[in-house]
Amino acid sequence: MAAFFRNLLKNKVMLFMVLPGALWFFFFSYMPLVGTIAAFKQYRFSREGFWASLAKSEWVGWDNFKFLFSTNDALLITRNTLLYNIAFIFIGLVLSVAMAVLLSELVNKRLAKVYQTGMFLPYFLSWVIVGYFAFSFLSMDRGMFNQIISWFGGDPIQWYSEAKYWPYILIFVSLWKSIGYNSVVYLASIMGIDKSLYEAAMIDGANKWQQVKNITIPMLSPIIIIMTLLAVGKIFYADFGLFYQVPRDSGPLYAVTNVIDTYVYRGLKTSGEIGMSTAAGLYQSVVGFALVMVSNYVVRKIDKDSALF
Repeated sequence: MAAFFRNLLKNKVMLFMVLPGALWFFFFSYMPLVGTIAAFKQYRFSREGFWASLAKSEWVGWDNFKFLFSTNDALLITRNTLLYNIAFIFIGLVLSVAMAVLLSELVNKRLAKVYQTGMFLPYFLSWVIVGYFAFSFLSMDRGMFNQIISWFGGDPIQWYSEAKYWPYILIFVSLWKSIGYNSVVYLASIMGIDKSLYEAAMIDGANKWQQVKNITIPMLSPIIIIMTLLAVGKIFYADFGLFYQVPRDSGPLYAVTNVIDTYVYRGLKTSGEIGMSTAAGLYQSVVGFALVMVSNYVVRKIDKDSALF
């Protein structure tokens, strides 16, 4: 015990630095875990508060989980959630790494910072604002795209009624908003690569592409694997704002915009079933945890040093 307190005093500065993040995780990630009990109860509101209502609610076992799997939409929302996230992970990975490499190769560092700031800015915009941006381009009457189509003699497109265009629109909007943020991680890793490796490659006559292929990408592989593993853990989560705000909750688009999160939200809005919503969140968390463990196990078998843990 004495050794424990000595270690606390020795590392007090570091511990104080970690304290805000630890408190955030405790209050917003660990304390709410108790509320997962609602996934197995028929939760009913009362004036006595959440915990009293939870204690008095009737146990229903796995009935809340049947909501996701007993409807005709179960396969549709699962398919949409998985396919969109797979596209976001792999296309986003390629574009983020490419953008980081391009920024690192710019000779004018002030110009590189301007480009980096411009790419980083969309990440801070809320999906409500992004949804209105998209509407300014896709509006039937005054949208920029329809005006351009009309100038060339074409017929305007009812974007918010034509589902076939929206997989591409959603992927583009998501990548536009996130690539700048994700590229910062890879750019920081590139900045940490020993410059003598590039100097030696230049002496051997390697061009820029050969330097990127044989030095940059191999040196980035550990962080690429870690970021991919973390993304795989959220593969059953969908960005609610992207799939709800950008398509403007248009009914004709549900076939390609309805994902687990929006489906649960609409169900919660119409039925008010807290237990059902909690069951969906628990299902997503458990599946994500299992995917991270399996993916990490596969990576450890291939390359132990590249594994997350």
